[in-house]
Amino acid sequence: MIATMLVDLDHLLADPLFDPNRCSIGFHPLHTHYAIAVYVVMLAFPRLRIVAVGLLLHMLTDWQDCWWMEYLRAN
Repeated sequence: MIATMLVDLDHLLADPLFDPNRCSIGFHPLHTHYAIAVYVVMLAFPRLRIVAVGLLLHMLTDWQDCWWMEYLRAN
């Protein structure tokens, strides 16, 4: 599960490298909706299931950050 944090290596492709106001979901290649769909399909394969769960939990926490940023901007 901890190894699924390697998905954040795609952040190194961003310019600028760090932007506190940027939402990862939909911006970084391994955080796109297409990639998330692949992670959901991976759930169907027993050998990949634990990796898929880790990746989906990672996407959930990134989405939570995006939601929280939007909430703070609105209020």
